[in-house]
Amino acid sequence: MFRRRRTWAMLGALAAIPVLIAVAVRLTNGGRAGQGPAFLDRITENGLFVVLTALVLCTPLFFPLTVGVVAGDSIAGEAGLGTLRYLLAAPAGRVRLLLVKYVGTAVFCLAATAAVVLAGTAAGLILFPVGEVPLLSGDVVDGWTAEGRILLVGAYVFVSLLGLAAIGLFISTLTDVPVGAMAATIMLAIAAQVLDALPQLAWLHPWLFSHWWLGFADLLRQPVEWTSFGNNAVLQLGYLLVFGALAYGRFTTKDILS
Repeated sequence: MFRRRRTWAMLGALAAIPVLIAVAVRLTNGGRAGQGPAFLDRITENGLFVVLTALVLCTPLFFPLTVGVVAGDSIAGEAGLGTLRYLLAAPAGRVRLLLVKYVGTAVFCLAATAAVVLAGTAAGLILFPVGEVPLLSGDVVDGWTAEGRILLVGAYVFVSLLGLAAIGLFISTLTDVPVGAMAATIMLAIAAQVLDALPQLAWLHPWLFSHWWLGFADLLRQPVEWTSFGNNAVLQLGYLLVFGALAYGRFTTKDILS
């Protein structure tokens, strides 16, 4: 996967987002309080907020787009290229192939999150001052402690993407057309967020895989509030188990013709 130019192009595009945010804020002397994404108006005070602003922007849109491409292509891409039959002819077997494809997608989720965190940190350090950081609880921590919190937020975002990766893997076993699997995965990510925004469906919200995606604000309090992290991890694990089982059931009984 990491030998493909497409993978590096997506990682490069993700890394460019915090850089563009930092440059735009630098050239315009920042944004007004209450306008734009969360933390945007604080970037001029401390460069570490570049990372947080970029994660707020990337989590609902850009991460699902890129993860949807990788997950949707995982099995369907091999079928579309005509290489799936040859892979299964090897002693590896179908179950091992599914596991390897999911692990590869999970590694991409980690790389995507790391690209935004590292690029945002570098851009913030270069273009803005860095010092003590005020937390959402009102407490103030030093730069190193704040960077540790940012890494926790990155871990939170990484965990948030694992459920979507499992959904994409399952959809990828349903078709031999990778573009269709990619589009379906991305559309499901968008649909889940739309449903989560409707107050009439409040009973459904806790079951949507996107419900806790932006709950990492609790990690920016003193002391750290772990409830949202735990709820998010349990929810993503549930999606992983359910759609992993569905992918297993589908793929192990599927006739491979290409």
